[in-house]
Formats: sequence, C-alpha cells, structure tokens
Amino acid sequence: MVHCFFCRLMTKPSNFWKVQEKKVKKICDMNVDPAKAAGNGPLAGPGMSTSSKTYTANGGCLDKTLGLGNDFSFPSGGASSLHLPVMTSIETSLVPRCRRIYAHAHDYHINSISNNSDGETFISADDLRINLWNLEISNQSFNIVDVKPANMEDLTEVITSAEFHPTHCNILAYSSSRGSIRLVDMRQSALCDSHTKLFEEQEVPGSRSFFTEIIASISDIKFAKDGRYILSRDYMTLKLWDINMDSGPVSTFQVHEYLRPKLCDLYENDSIFDKFECCLSGDGLRVATGSYSNLFRVFGCTDGSTEATTLEASKNPMRRQVQTPTRPSRSLGTLSRGFRRGADTSGADTNGNAFDFTTKLLHLAWHPTENSLACAASNSLYMYYA
Repeated sequence: MVHCFFCRLMTKPSNFWKVQEKKVKKICDMNVDPAKAAGNGPLAGPGMSTSSKTYTANGGCLDKTLGLGNDFSFPSGGASSLHLPVMTSIETSLVPRCRRIYAHAHDYHINSISNNSDGETFISADDLRINLWNLEISNQSFNIVDVKPANMEDLTEVITSAEFHPTHCNILAYSSSRGSIRLVDMRQSALCDSHTKLFEEQEVPGSRSFFTEIIASISDIKFAKDGRYILSRDYMTLKLWDINMDSGPVSTFQVHEYLRPKLCDLYENDSIFDKFECCLSGDGLRVATGSYSNLFRVFGCTDGSTEATTLEASKNPMRRQVQTPTRPSRSLGTLSRGFRRGADTSGADTNGNAFDFTTKLLHLAWHPTENSLACAASNSLYMYYA
C-alpha cells in the first residue's frame, strides 16, 4: 500500500512525501544448535567483521555467521545437510520518503496546501500569495492570487487559509484576517484578483470594540465532502456557509463565548492569536474544532441543532509537557499583535471549570470515510472513534 501526501512546514518550501509499507526481515534457520549459540554472540547481522572467522589447525576457516562456531559439529545428516541461513519477513512497517521539494516561491511561511481534484495540480498559500503548482514540476509555479499592496503600509488584511473545491477543479476558496471568505473561479482570469462570491457576516451595529477585528480573523476553512458547504473557524465560533447563499452563515456554533470577558487577558498573553483548525465528518453531519486545556468540541449540524459534545485529549501523565512554540517572526498573520506582556494563563469558564491557555488543541482532522477523528495535543496524537 502506497500513500502520497504534502507536508506543510513552518518554512517556505513544501515537501511531497511518499509513504509505503516495507517488510522487515530477519535471519533464521541457522546451522547451529540454539543452546550452543547462546554463548557465541550474534550469529549474523550487518557489518560483521572478519573476527567472526575461526581458523583450524590445517589452515581451514570456519565462519560463525554460517553457524560454524568454535563448538562446531556437523548436523546428524552429515555435511550434505548444511544449508545457508534463510531471510524471513517478520513484520511490516511504514517508511516515508521525500520525493520532491517545491521551493523558492514564497516570501512568507506557508499556511495552507490543498490538492486539486484533477490529480495534477495543487496550491500553496502564504500571507500574501497563493501559488498553483503542477505535481511533476517542482521548480516553477503560477501566482494566481496576490493581495500584496504597492505600499506595505497600506496592508489591511492577509490570507489565512486556502482550499480547493473537492469536485470542481477550477474553484477554490480562501479566507482572510478580516473575517471574509472569497470563492474564486480560475477560468475567469490567470490572476484571480477578483472573486466570484464573498462570504462575510455583517457586523452588528454598536458591537464593535478593540478586539472585533482580531477575533473575526478566520484561522481555517474546510469544504464539505460534497462541496456544498464551507466550514470556517474564527477565534470565538465555527460557522457553516452554503456556497449558494452569501448573505450569512446557515449555522453558527459557539466555541469560546465563555472567554469573552477575558479578551484583555487573552490579548496580553497572545492567546487571542491562536490558530485553531476545524473539520467536518465525511457524511457532513458533524463538525469539530479544538480549544484550550487540550479540549475539542464536536457539534451536530442537522435540524438546526448546535449542541456540543466536549471531550479531552488526555495525555500520558508520565510524559513531560512540551510548551507550545511561538510563532516564527517571518509572518504577517497578526497585524494587530502588540508587545507581549506577562499575564495570567489560567482561569475558569462560566461553569467554574478551569482552563489552561498553555495547553491547546490546534490541529485535528476527520477521516474522509470513517467515523474516526485524529487530534494533536502537545506532542501526542490521539485517535477517537466518533
């Protein structure tokens, strides 16, 4: 079985990996009694030196790697029964190999990679540009979206996520730090500087505050399997959009509403800039996203229900906790970021449940066909049957 996938690193190139099953072999069926071999060291293995040979009185040589040790005696069947050791497969393991590196096309860190349904191309996106690649050509790409202004002081938003439509190879969507999602048709022009549809929720009059633009920034978008819906995640909510209706989301799921009174503290410790991912089940009936204290929430999206199931990706208590790394400096994703100041990193929600800003579940993915969910919490990966 062979699997191919792209790896998005916090560096400028993107890597194309091939993962395949490899059989692990072992030498067995030796010409020696196991009881006698116990004191003679290893019988065979890579890198055996010539010291494994024993010289006889008449100048002959017996090789221990063939089972002819110091206590060698012919088997009961005589010399004719001697045979070479046999290599036997004992297990199968997965072996990854980097096949191609697509480099020198981005000035900022890549935040999204998405395969096209045509099986020939893919896109990579950074804060200011989206590039289109051919799988077979690693030294050339086409810039299809560019939001970089002539003067960087005029920059008002950046690209935060991008994804191809699951069935229409000419359509893709990308989100921005201002809370909008743009649907693009590549058949319209080579440079997709104009969008086909714009999905953006209207601001409630009188609700604007210092944190409005920060928490409105969309950190991740995902198409549903049938391509009819787009799921987006901002800091406070999950939103489900119908691509045929751009007036507003069809469903809104509250994820961090209990943190609204602590937005000042979240800003001071930079937690308000955390980028949580989202995902949909293959049947489109449930959505999920992560939160703090290694929690993740699963919502049902049928019959207008927004009820959530909250679960914890529990860690091995014997494993040392790994601090979440800081965001690299070569990024424009947090335009409103201030200077970091010391702040409390713990608190409690409205129900009195404690939460910890230092442990967060940012990455998760739903299996495309099965009811299983993969969650990455700290340095551990957990699989759940949904």
